[in-house]
Amino acid sequence: MKIFLAQQNYHIGNIEANTKKIIEAIEDAKQQNGDIILFSELSVCGYAPKDFLYFNDFINKCYAAIDEIKLHADGIAVIVGAPHRNTKIEGKDLYNGAYFLADKEIKNIIYKTCLPTYDVFDEDRYFEPASEWNIVEYKGKKLAITICEDIWNLGDNPLYINCPMDMLIKQAPDFMLNLSASPFDYTHDEDRHAIIKANVLKYKIPMFYCGSVGSQTEVVFDGNSLVFDKYANLCGKLASFKEDIKSFVLNDDGTIQNKIIQAANHIADRELNPETLQATLNIPQIYDALILGIKDYFEKMGFKKAILGSSGGIDSAVTLSLACEALGADNVKAILMPSQYSTGHSVDDAVQLSINLKNDYNIIPIKNIYESFLTDLKPLFGDLPFSLAEENIQSRTRGNLLMAIANKFGYILLNTSNKSELATGYGTLYGDMAGGLGVLGDCYKLQIYALAKYINRNFEIIPENIITKPPSAELRPGQKDSDSLPDYEILDKVLYQYIELQKDPQAIKAQGFDAALVDRTLKMVNTNEYKRNQFCPIIRVSPKAFGVGRRMPIVGKYLS
Repeated sequence: MKIFLAQQNYHIGNIEANTKKIIEAIEDAKQQNGDIILFSELSVCGYAPKDFLYFNDFINKCYAAIDEIKLHADGIAVIVGAPHRNTKIEGKDLYNGAYFLADKEIKNIIYKTCLPTYDVFDEDRYFEPASEWNIVEYKGKKLAITICEDIWNLGDNPLYINCPMDMLIKQAPDFMLNLSASPFDYTHDEDRHAIIKANVLKYKIPMFYCGSVGSQTEVVFDGNSLVFDKYANLCGKLASFKEDIKSFVLNDDGTIQNKIIQAANHIADRELNPETLQATLNIPQIYDALILGIKDYFEKMGFKKAILGSSGGIDSAVTLSLACEALGADNVKAILMPSQYSTGHSVDDAVQLSINLKNDYNIIPIKNIYESFLTDLKPLFGDLPFSLAEENIQSRTRGNLLMAIANKFGYILLNTSNKSELATGYGTLYGDMAGGLGVLGDCYKLQIYALAKYINRNFEIIPENIITKPPSAELRPGQKDSDSLPDYEILDKVLYQYIELQKDPQAIKAQGFDAALVDRTLKMVNTNEYKRNQFCPIIRVSPKAFGVGRRMPIVGKYLS
């Protein structure tokens, strides 16, 4: 049996475009004599549609798309994801469905059982879980079809009552197919590989896993669809962070007519869930995820050009490099805005960076604008000493200039704040926290340095001085980040324990971190939730990002 996996990049709510893409893949598979083609979870409408699911017209359009797609399911079976209405009196209005189409008909609709509500997921808000489980028969074979999270419950997951495959295996299926929309984070590729392999080892039948690819605002999907034979040998893997379609021939004995990529006895090279921050972990994947996040955000929103403030610091340098790679240097403008506190080498470094990247840049000194603010505020400020207020005027002046240019010429402002800064509130609202997309907001400072070195892996793009000089906001004479924050080598590791691993203060202190530093750090995190609540969307690359996956009260007192 020849089975195709179609790993595609969908646009949420753009049902017409998604349908066209799906049909093109079906026709391609038919031309190659495919028997089955498998798509990803909620492929018709895109994942996750969120409150679009409450609109009756949205569901009607999904139904119409299925009716159009099924007409192409002649000579081939099509498994595609879309919502399906619950016709029962009780329960939620919808199911998360996998439609099995053949002979130009809807032959079966399989419902998702395990509805995740953790991190970025909120499926129980919209869907009713499956309450019955049946295999699908096609061309003499029995198919066990599941949807994403269903295979993450091997019968021992306390989040869920039912294990779909435990029910389906009793009906003696020949192989498993899973429609997935499994978000990327820099620990998840190995986790996903391990859980799919665990299913094959437990149920002793092949697995065809089709993942989604593409970025949906904050959430990035990395593809990496997988195929395992019945002996848990990895026999196929689709592209990372790219659309891909591949076929695999399943033999009657449960083997795959493809070269084994990885033997069943392969042991993972590292622990799946690091207990400490590993700043260089999967940096190439993070780089690819950020590129895709920028590219898809602009394409799907209809944006063309980006602008950002280039300070000569490492955060703006990495952001500018990523933007030029994602959008093309011709579509990215850098604005250098030195003040009287800016060092000459910062301007020189920023200029050299843009020369290396071949992107357009302008220099707009802010000294006169800044001093005009101080002059007009003098009657109110009087003889009060220089403070954070004067520092933030500089940052907000830069934010205003960037937004003015963006409005005038149709640019979208990319924010350059990193996760360490956002965690501790080391940023200025309506100043350097302005922007339409947070590119580095889920990367700690130590990871930014690793990204910079990766960007320079073949030749120098980011000037070495940007990487080696002490980080500074340059808002007062001789200022350094270390004046306001603990050293990043320690800070980032404490933040990782609290944010990613959700450890309490005593557990963090027990690891040898200074107690006063831990208390100070966690207080900064908790008291600055109001700033993050006003921040732009952040491209998610970690297991726990600020934004949709971390929902904290703004006025909460716990651990502060």
